Amino acid sequence: MNYDESSVLKTALEYFRGDELASKVWMDKYALRNEDGNYLEIHPMQMFGRVASELSRIEGSYKNPILAEEILSMLTSHEVIPAGSGLFGIGNPYSLSSLGNCFVLPSAEDSYAGILQVDAEQVQIMKRRGGVGHDLSNLRPKGSKVNNAAKTSTGATSFMNRFSESTKEAAQLGRRGALMLTMHVDHDNILSFIKAKDDTTKLTGANISVKITDAFIERFVDNEPHAKEIWEALVYQSWKNGEPGVLFWDRIIEESPADCYNNYQTVSTNPCNELPLSAYDSCRLLSIILPSFVIHPFTDKAYFDFNKFSDVAYKAQKLMDDIIDLEAEKIDTILTKVISEKQPNDIEYSLWLNIRKSLSDGRRTGLGVLGFADMLAMCNISYNRNEAISLAYQMGKTLAIASYTSSIHMARDRGSFKLWSKHKEENNPFINRILQYLDPETVDIYEQYGRRNIANLAIAPTGSISMISQCSSGIEPVFNLSYTRRRKVDDNSPYKMYKDDEGIWWEEYKVVHPQLGRWMEISGCDDISESPYADSTANEIDPLHKVRIQGVMQQWIDHSISITYNLPEKTSAKEVGGLMLYAWESGCKGLTVYRDESRHGILINAPSFKQTDATKRPKLLECDIFMPVVQGEKYVVIVGKLEDKPYEVFAFRNGSVKIKEGYIKKVKKNTYDLLGPSNKEVCMEDITSVMSQAEEDRTRLISTALRHGTPIQYIVEQLYKSKSEITHFSKAIARTLNRYVENLNLGDTFCPQCKSKMIMEGGCSVCMQCGFSKCL
Repeated sequence: MNYDESSVLKTALEYFRGDELASKVWMDKYALRNEDGNYLEIHPMQMFGRVASELSRIEGSYKNPILAEEILSMLTSHEVIPAGSGLFGIGNPYSLSSLGNCFVLPSAEDSYAGILQVDAEQVQIMKRRGGVGHDLSNLRPKGSKVNNAAKTSTGATSFMNRFSESTKEAAQLGRRGALMLTMHVDHDNILSFIKAKDDTTKLTGANISVKITDAFIERFVDNEPHAKEIWEALVYQSWKNGEPGVLFWDRIIEESPADCYNNYQTVSTNPCNELPLSAYDSCRLLSIILPSFVIHPFTDKAYFDFNKFSDVAYKAQKLMDDIIDLEAEKIDTILTKVISEKQPNDIEYSLWLNIRKSLSDGRRTGLGVLGFADMLAMCNISYNRNEAISLAYQMGKTLAIASYTSSIHMARDRGSFKLWSKHKEENNPFINRILQYLDPETVDIYEQYGRRNIANLAIAPTGSISMISQCSSGIEPVFNLSYTRRRKVDDNSPYKMYKDDEGIWWEEYKVVHPQLGRWMEISGCDDISESPYADSTANEIDPLHKVRIQGVMQQWIDHSISITYNLPEKTSAKEVGGLMLYAWESGCKGLTVYRDESRHGILINAPSFKQTDATKRPKLLECDIFMPVVQGEKYVVIVGKLEDKPYEVFAFRNGSVKIKEGYIKKVKKNTYDLLGPSNKEVCMEDITSVMSQAEEDRTRLISTALRHGTPIQYIVEQLYKSKSEITHFSKAIARTLNRYVENLNLGDTFCPQCKSKMIMEGGCSVCMQCGFSKCL
């Protein structure tokens, strides 16, 4: 049955308790539609039913299956949720998309043919909804001899733009591809790689990260000149615009269970860094929703139920393994389609054949968590306190033990991954860390049967699925407790704020973080400073404290953790370098920073309060004159301009002025005349004399705000909220001031889909209005 958009929206709003963001994200990204775009699901429960049915089908083919009703309950009670590719693709017969979120390709062979091969393969993955990473370290440096007409190579970094542009061209259902490019710190072109995004308008289709080794850091600490030059360039660029990120490569390799096997050596990472992968390998993601395990949330009796969490983690690992089988079916369908098109030897066919083999041989999974910050708040624990570190350690340990126990039991019931060898992984520090906490029976099963999955765990950004789960992302702190959201309005709407460069009108309004709203309901308090979220948002927490949380969690995550360090604008480059070193010392596998206001176009945060002094008023100001009509009443609005920007306003009812532009002359204190275009003829003496006291008071306040630099759209927003006896007067001014933001160029600061402000979270920029993410 087909459903119209308004009916789907109404049902979604009911389900998500009026949360427009969650409703629209679900509708736009995950509700099932046919080839014509018609909705086939009107309720999120139908989506969960679709996913549960497919998981039950696979689960039922193995020994000791989870019951179908229990799988459905885990989804509908918000205990677990697959990542976006799973929610969209599982049980969806209308799309040939992959269920894989993350893929890594082999390093390009050092030739044009090799570079073109990787370029073509990344596009093929992106068109199936996957994010891609690959490494450039294999490409020869600039100036190297080549056997072609060029004589010398243009260098490894010269091909970055090709890969970036291909990413921007690859799209599906309005989504854009996501790409990670990495390079080893010892490559001869590493400095040009580090500086490749110095111009933030370039390489906008790729994230970049540097593979840092322990030996390099030791050379830097020993003050070796070349290492110092590279380190300082890396730190400066990260401080300046948030890239490159750093990958502590030795730790990634040493702690990786998959790297014990010859065909699974890690090559690069996915676009958000949480999944270091081998060539042609991929991973699917599923997250456990932590707030669902808090008993008596936001009360003095609150606690986290570790027993229930462990039980769900054990079962969630089984569901992750089921999704591998579902992905194998999807890939087989893709291969069948390629064959039907009579292209059995083309790049697409061989690519998915390689991915299919790696998938089946390794059975890699990406089980993680989301809502960590909300879970802490529900337990009345501040993210910024040491109790959060202790809970992070205990939670990570419980997750890892449950996941690996499940994978070992599945090896007995379903068979191990193809390459498993006790001998090959007997010296792996991560495996040994897990084994010492397993019960003796499970250790015996491991020694006899092995493990079902070559690697199990990852903590992803979880942007969109956090939105429909109505909680915080991954293990990130809450970015802000309230947001400015934006939505389209009709040209005649009284709530329109400004028009974008495409001629579309928008309204902005404030919303609170969903779980903060829940705290308000339970506590009966609406003072945010009294909430358990106080002093714990992204820009309030101590970044060193956040590193410690990441470090203790990383001990129990075999892949990695995607997290962004949002730093104050005043943070120095030296402090960024210190943070990187501290992350290395604390056991992290990587680090991504974003310094507030360092890069126009990503992160918009309410600035700290700063008083500003108004520019001194010249004796003569140019002005524009408008005569709007609101609810049948005529008004005159005179806008004085300084440097062609609104500086002051005069407005009154039932007047008439024959000119459209002129000058405002200050005669004496509180006395202003309106002059004609030649600035000689007096068209109106003492403008305020025709204004009522209420009109004069209101325009004086507006003029003060303009003179002190308040953005016009915020003034307009407040004017539209006016409910006094001069509401129509306020709207007359609002409509007039809107003219000065009609051609506002929103640029990269705003979401390309809905023009709302973006934030940086989990190594990726995310829109809090519509759920758009630059990472797939």
